[in-house]
Amino acid sequence: MALKLLHSADWQIGRIYAQFEPDDAAALFEARFLSVERLATLATEHKVDAVLVAGDVFDAQTVSDKSIRRLFNAMMGYPGAWVMLPGNHDAALAESVWTRAHRLGVVPPNAVICLEPSVRIVGERFAVLPAPLTQRHTYGDLTEWFSFASTPEGLHRIGLAHGCVQGVLSDDVDSANPIAANRAATAGLDYLALGDWHGSKRIDERTWYAGTPETDRFRANDSGQALLVDIAAPGAVPDVQTLQIGRYRWQQMEPRLAVPSDLDETLQTLAETRSDDVLQIRVYGVCDLNGQRRLQQAVEAARARLRALVYESHALRLEPTEEDFASLRADGYVGEVLQQLRTEQDGPQADRARDALVVLARMLDELGSRPAATGTEARA
Repeated sequence: MALKLLHSADWQIGRIYAQFEPDDAAALFEARFLSVERLATLATEHKVDAVLVAGDVFDAQTVSDKSIRRLFNAMMGYPGAWVMLPGNHDAALAESVWTRAHRLGVVPPNAVICLEPSVRIVGERFAVLPAPLTQRHTYGDLTEWFSFASTPEGLHRIGLAHGCVQGVLSDDVDSANPIAANRAATAGLDYLALGDWHGSKRIDERTWYAGTPETDRFRANDSGQALLVDIAAPGAVPDVQTLQIGRYRWQQMEPRLAVPSDLDETLQTLAETRSDDVLQIRVYGVCDLNGQRRLQQAVEAARARLRALVYESHALRLEPTEEDFASLRADGYVGEVLQQLRTEQDGPQADRARDALVVLARMLDELGSRPAATGTEARA
């Protein structure tokens, strides 16, 4: 008996994007509901037997009632089974977002919420062995019971878990909620659907992370996808395909400026960004006053074009040239201060003098770039 599944995870409905401007944060918040609607459409188009959601459906236990209702509304496009697992963000506590959803009466009959570690039979086609988190962090392998669980003969055995596969993911990944790397083999699973790692990742031929369907961080890890899993018969090796889900493309730029061509290349890359990009740009190195002006103009143009942009320039050192100073046209006392700061750059207070020089140069440049006041404005 063949089985077709759509594997997703880490929806994190209700996530707040505090690092962005309010309108951008609202669009990214909304995109997570739209990704669930897209999953429902794809599940229907591919005629899957069920959608597996391997934890972190919600971003926090405190998401609003409105967000809970909207989530289940977004799932309405697919009438088949949605098999959902609590993760570390929405753990199955005694009082949780899941108990609140049940009290609200919004959980549809086709949603199989796995709040306990017990075998669930779905549609008489497959057995789910879930490992729900009942607290945010555990340090024992909650999938261990899979290896001793019996399921009806002739049904596919599907594991569902949320955590960190031991010895496989990079060293900087939190080691809480461990999962044995060979769990699919020891438990005789046809497929082990995992969540927690936000990108799609193959652990072995039967064990995969689906990743979040809508990218949510500046890390290149194959996120924004879901997995279409075809299993020809119990015991057969799954055929796994990635399906693109996400709308927004999160990117990082970390240019290091040393020569004029570095700036030109950075400006060209900025100009090629698209309206659905979410960009973080951190600039390092040195540039003159004219270069800084060009870079700032390009960043502001990109900010208006992109979905969201975060700009960090604290590591960019501004070193005005002789031409920059001449263009400032500072005279009188201000000119004397400029000259004094330029001289002190070679003294014991060089760093402080250079910082003060940069600040003053920027202020003069901004004043010089303002349009001259008309006679009426000057008298007002």
